[in-house]
Amino acid sequence: MKSPMNVDPKVLKEVLIDEPTLRARVAELGEQISCDYANTPDLLLICVLKGGVVFLTDLMRHIHIPHSIDFMGVSSYGANVREASGVVRIDYDLRQEVAGRTLLIVEDIVDSGYTLAYIRRLLEAREPASIRICALLSKPSRRKIDLEIDYVGFEIADKFVFGYGLDLDEKYRNLPFIGVAQTGD
Repeated sequence: MKSPMNVDPKVLKEVLIDEPTLRARVAELGEQISCDYANTPDLLLICVLKGGVVFLTDLMRHIHIPHSIDFMGVSSYGANVREASGVVRIDYDLRQEVAGRTLLIVEDIVDSGYTLAYIRRLLEAREPASIRICALLSKPSRRKIDLEIDYVGFEIADKFVFGYGLDLDEKYRNLPFIGVAQTGD
């Protein structure tokens, strides 16, 4: 029997969050952000690459106020993706000035919190008007740093997930659902 989207059953253990559930929650987040920032003239969505791209693309379609987007590429994992090193490297920096602007960081998943804490400190030094965080997924049980996430799509258990922008060995980002990897519990 074939798995959803012809994903090898040796790779996909289960569908954790299906496509309709994802779409509905992303729409809710977009509406909430639109209301919360209704009187904000200069909202900048900052997407953390690569995993956040699919989420950002869908989310911004549901944000009904003017906004700009920009991207940051960061890495914080060594050879073992399950063990966060705490060392974060900026691979691709923003192209827009952020001083005095209202920032919303859009992230695919918050695990240890090291990456977002680093990004937040880096951006705070650039003196924006405010910074908030929107994450599709949050794994509170893996958190190493106390970090406030203003908008959370789903809190999930400590499972290795992929799909909807998140990769499994740089593959499967195109899946319209969040799956759990066979090897990942």
